[in-house]
Amino acid sequence: MAAKSVVTVNEYGKIQLRLKEIMDKKKITRNYLARATNTRFEVINKWYNNEVEKMDLDILARICYVLDCKPSSLIKYEDNK
Repeated sequence: MAAKSVVTVNEYGKIQLRLKEIMDKKKITRNYLARATNTRFEVINKWYNNEVEKMDLDILARICYVLDCKPSSLIKYEDNK
């Protein structure tokens, strides 16, 4: 099998964060999650709105701990096929 390479930005798909969906289901607010994870509201808001450009694994671990979930519950890969 030939190795894949990135030709254009749109060809390789994107990562979607499902934090909003999980928080809404559990009826957890961004303010609560920010306090519970000891993270700034602005950071949680970016995760909630799927606007994270670079993932901080420590924040991911805190969110998973508070929400009692796995990273795979929060992160979804969507290819462009």
